[in-house]
Amino acid sequence: MTTRAPILLATVLLTLAACGGREAAESTDVADAEFAAMQARGAEAMGVDQYTSSHIFEDRADGGRIVLQRDSVDDAGTATIRAHMSDIAGRFADGDFSIPGMVHDQEVPGTAVMSARKAMITYVVDTLPRGGQVRIITTDPEAVKAVHAFLAFQRMDHREMGHGNH
Repeated sequence: MTTRAPILLATVLLTLAACGGREAAESTDVADAEFAAMQARGAEAMGVDQYTSSHIFEDRADGGRIVLQRDSVDDAGTATIRAHMSDIAGRFADGDFSIPGMVHDQEVPGTAVMSARKAMITYVVDTLPRGGQVRIITTDPEAVKAVHAFLAFQRMDHREMGHGNH
């Protein structure tokens, strides 16, 4: 019996490792499929390929900013991004966060407060090379927290980990 115990233990450990590896791979496959689905919804909402465009979601002391730019020179794509940025700035100012909700297939953190405090938040659109940005500006501490929650979620879900607090 004592000679079988190490073999049995090794077999159990190898089986657990194999199952855990399979679960990790399946989890990664699901995450990648969910990301691809979000990217497709984003392309539909924004009008440009998400894989050939770059997002920045940057916290600022007075709110933050959303940047969207094409990765290379693309006049039509740049114009589409600029129109999209103007559209979402107007929608956000009206308290309408349905586009981020559709892209992410859920209510996006921070948007309920941003909608409720819409009179305290200003959205400023600006052009950038190959795209544009929306500055989100407020002096209301609760709105700032909500904007930061919104931007943090966007960074995570879009897998854009840079440009946090500045």
